Amino acid sequence: MKLEFGFGNGIQEVVVPDKNLIATLKANEMEHKRKGEDAVRYALAHPIGKGLLRDEVNAGEKIAIITSDISRPLPSYDVIPAVLDELSAAGVPDEDITVVFGLGSHRKQTEEEMRHLVGDAVFERVKCVDSEVDNCVHMGETKNGTPVDITRSVAEADRRICLGNIEFHYFAGYSGGAKAIMPGVSTPEAIQANHSMMVSEDACAGRLEGNPVRADIEEAGEKVGIDYIVNAVLDEHKNIVYAVAGDVVKAHRAGCEYLDKMYRVEIPERADIVIVSQGGAPKDANLYQTQKALDNAKHAVKKGGRIILIGSCKEGLGSAHFEEWLVNAPTAHSMIERIERHFQLGGHKAAAIAMVLENADIDLVSDMEDDFVRSIFLNPQPSAQEAFDEAFEKYGEDASVIAMPFGGATLPIARDLSL
Repeated sequence: MKLEFGFGNGIQEVVVPDKNLIATLKANEMEHKRKGEDAVRYALAHPIGKGLLRDEVNAGEKIAIITSDISRPLPSYDVIPAVLDELSAAGVPDEDITVVFGLGSHRKQTEEEMRHLVGDAVFERVKCVDSEVDNCVHMGETKNGTPVDITRSVAEADRRICLGNIEFHYFAGYSGGAKAIMPGVSTPEAIQANHSMMVSEDACAGRLEGNPVRADIEEAGEKVGIDYIVNAVLDEHKNIVYAVAGDVVKAHRAGCEYLDKMYRVEIPERADIVIVSQGGAPKDANLYQTQKALDNAKHAVKKGGRIILIGSCKEGLGSAHFEEWLVNAPTAHSMIERIERHFQLGGHKAAAIAMVLENADIDLVSDMEDDFVRSIFLNPQPSAQEAFDEAFEKYGEDASVIAMPFGGATLPIARDLSL
């Protein structure tokens, strides 16, 4: 069978014998009643845990709409127009509205990128700014000691409307909800304190209850005050197929339930070889983002198996701390020991890769130099097909194979195993 995996703006093809392919993980078959902006407008007309947005805000209030930056797949241009219509219906003038891009730990954006994210009409209509880590307001601490330091444009607003997309997150359980605040518009110190809890066994993809990272995120959101959320669920092609609006927890949980129906996929067993991709641009621009697919793939591979990770990574590693950990580590295992001694943002993803390497080999098909890939403990491959051929020779003609074309979205659950 010929399989296709997104690679930057192109694809990588792999031919796998039918008898060896035990599963190709894609979204579960579902009929989506509404898509795109229609789904968003329906969600706003049928809020969960809140009244209509137009009834929750008042004329004269300063409104901050927090949305995703260029590294995230949320099509803000399909979400914000409907939100602005609700605000207009409440009598809020455009000059009292600011769209804030939550950069988290990511780089600042260009004006062109901001315009692309929200669309020309929105960009010309309301003020659009990046969050600023050097201009924040301290709003307290969570019980775990996470400082709630929030970019001023959000902290000083009268109302905060958080946008986002809901997908599996490898230690926050799911994205979306209060994550627009923490880490979206928080400081590196706050993000580091929150993410340090990733070492907990309960901090894993698909888990909300008892997840210390998610609980800390939502406590930070409570301290800041989130008046409304609009969250979207996307298909493999990054199109909105479902949306929720309303209360930051109740609406978010409804969105998570829908995501589970789409992407939580049962597999008959773990495989010798797992071929996985983020699905292409923009989610495989660097290894920092591509790692998300790798972390989901670890749930599908046998101990001693091989993961073939496909991602352009044309921008390199994507994080200075991530690079420092990977490049300077004497061994992969040393990064696990280091994260146990001292959590560092960026280093946490290096340690996560090392944790996968404890149980499986990792091939990387990317645009990075081979020698550099070897230096960070991964095995470079010129193509996905050549990587598979080599793995197939190693594991033999009876090797089992699982394909994950949208690895960051699909969460494999083995029938005899739990998360």
